[in-house]
Amino acid sequence: DLGPVVSQPRRAPEVTVAMALPKGQRLDTAVQKLTELGVDRIVLLATERSVVRWSVAEVPRRIARLERIAREAAMQSRQVWLPQVVGPLTPSELVAASQVEVAMAEPGGGAVTLATPTVMIGPEGGWSPGELSVTAIHVGLGTSILRVETAAITVGALLCTQRGLHGDIDLR
Repeated sequence: DLGPVVSQPRRAPEVTVAMALPKGQRLDTAVQKLTELGVDRIVLLATERSVVRWSVAEVPRRIARLERIAREAAMQSRQVWLPQVVGPLTPSELVAASQVEVAMAEPGGGAVTLATPTVMIGPEGGWSPGELSVTAIHVGLGTSILRVETAAITVGALLCTQRGLHGDIDLR
């Protein structure tokens, strides 16, 4: 006997971390750690200054691999929900498709809060001027310039911790 079935709804608000594609195995690490933290959605960004570019043909295979990494990380960390892994999208496509406010990580920005549960992390070359204008909400991550995966994990930890401290919050 396995016991009664328990239902656990998704936490609110949904936390989304969008990140430019980093080089090497760093994307695998970011997806693994973001899943362990409880991020709901991981969006891969195709930015103007991204070094890494995926061809249309390789996107399904790469997303499937990241979904496997997320599934393994969810099992290890006992997460009830798997994050959705999507992309690559441009920053403007993400903002247009989002139903919540979207922030962009940029030095000198404000605090990371659940008022903007979706945060975009740019490439190591920084955002282009056109990309900087897709949202007026900028959040800072301290005085250091972080690598893409470090910034993504930091944002995920901040948002998921706030969500855990304040319980489920409906921002609609």
